[in-house]
Amino acid sequence: MNELRPKLFDVMKGYTKEQLIKDILSGIIVAIIALPLSIALAIASGVGPVQGLYTAIVAGFFISFFGGSRVQIGGPTAAFVVIIYGIVTTYGTDGLIVATIMAGIILCIMGLCHFGSLIKYIPYTITTGFTCGIAVTLFVGQIKDFLGLDMGAVPSEFIEKLGAYAANITTTNPVTVAIGAVALVILILWPKVTDKLPGSLIAIIVTTAIVYFAKLPVNTIGSVYGELSSEFPSFHMPAFSYKLVQELISPAFTIAILAGIESLLSAVVSDGMIGDTHKSNAELIGQGLGNIFSGLFGGIPATGAIARTAANVRNGGRTPIAGITHCITLSIILVVLMPLASLIPMTTLAAVLLVVAWNMADWTSFFHLCKTAPKSDMIVLVATFFLTVFFDLVVAIEVGVVLAALLFMKRMAETADVTAWKYADEPDVTPGEAEKMRDIPHSIRVFEISGPLFFAAADEILTITSDKSTKVIVIRMRSVPAIDASAMRSLRDLAARAKKKHITLIFSHVNEQPMSVMKKDHFIELIGEEHFLPNIVEALGYAENMVADSGHKAAK
Repeated sequence: MNELRPKLFDVMKGYTKEQLIKDILSGIIVAIIALPLSIALAIASGVGPVQGLYTAIVAGFFISFFGGSRVQIGGPTAAFVVIIYGIVTTYGTDGLIVATIMAGIILCIMGLCHFGSLIKYIPYTITTGFTCGIAVTLFVGQIKDFLGLDMGAVPSEFIEKLGAYAANITTTNPVTVAIGAVALVILILWPKVTDKLPGSLIAIIVTTAIVYFAKLPVNTIGSVYGELSSEFPSFHMPAFSYKLVQELISPAFTIAILAGIESLLSAVVSDGMIGDTHKSNAELIGQGLGNIFSGLFGGIPATGAIARTAANVRNGGRTPIAGITHCITLSIILVVLMPLASLIPMTTLAAVLLVVAWNMADWTSFFHLCKTAPKSDMIVLVATFFLTVFFDLVVAIEVGVVLAALLFMKRMAETADVTAWKYADEPDVTPGEAEKMRDIPHSIRVFEISGPLFFAAADEILTITSDKSTKVIVIRMRSVPAIDASAMRSLRDLAARAKKKHITLIFSHVNEQPMSVMKKDHFIELIGEEHFLPNIVEALGYAENMVADSGHKAAK
């Protein structure tokens, strides 16, 4: 149960006043960083600006309180924008809430079942592919607001989106572009000045002041979404139906997998920064509870945010108290300052997300994999990327995982091999090679199996053959680490054919997992326990004795 115990309860022992002050200061700074990002990501996801803050407050609290990391900061992230936008477009806000709650339940189940370590089985090619795909989609999604295009709702499909931009490009607002360019310059150059305050906050303050005091014709959050509510999120139970749950199960699983991958990746990164070890299963439960309550209080899917978590560490945060302080600070901002957020230019938020999209895409790794990775891995990478961009993230991850699994099984099947031993007197055996061989009678055939025997490689067993003189077949299995039911069926077929031909099967050096499977399958009873020998020397000796005994009986 210690693996499921929240990290908060562990770190409170020996907690000092000095660390409390550091955690509070770090939490306030992280809240300032999270404020513009939460609003921008919510808008990009197709929901209201305040829903981003609700997510950072509610989900962030549960992730910090119940999670398995000392310094994890939870909230909305760019990875979810594409899938959230698609769900809202198809099923509306209530559908998104249902999917968020379902994803939270899935994450809790994963944590309770100790699936934390299984996330590592998602291939790097898939995570790189969909991350770059999300970055491209997020980047393209900001063009309308950055250019100030006078058009209706942006289509959700990538090609249709580009077509809509092209059709309305003549409505570009030069003033809007100029403000967006100013925001971009600040975002790019500010980190070189100082890292004490986030560039996104400075860009928002400067551009908002310019637009407000100069009364520029630029769309703001208020002009697009109306006056923003400063009320704390209220509990809302969405309308569930079996049909809706059935339709949203696939997106919910995608949200859960994404949240699990990103949060555990963030936890691993932060572990390296502070020299600690997170509890992966507790972290999944914390993420699950965060998403459940985020949905119930009007938020969107959340996960551990790598950039905000790193900022927390850099500013002295070392316990979940920093994450909780970040939530309290955002709550105060929501209640006191939220009406001012309506003055923020939409083009500035678009600029913030353009930089986020650029930073989240690891193009160096993407092109490096394209050049150096095996062909099968490159196929998975490119397929996942293009499916994310041109279809959606759900399809991309499903196809990517299935494709990666199939190609992996193909590679494993190619490593499985059945080799027949040569006789010392065969014509193609060299004299030096013959001297090293054990001279066995031609009535004994020896086959050595290498590699895992599973359904994709089970047909290799068909290469075990015999001739009229064969009385015993010795099968050496020292290089077989595992076997499955399909291969067992092939072995049973081999045993049936051998019995018809009055050939005895002898097995040498069967490893632990194959032996366990053979026992459960009653295969050992079928063959006879005495026909399983610990090594090839004893197996050959036993075979030679059998052949000699049968020769004596025949002579009599």
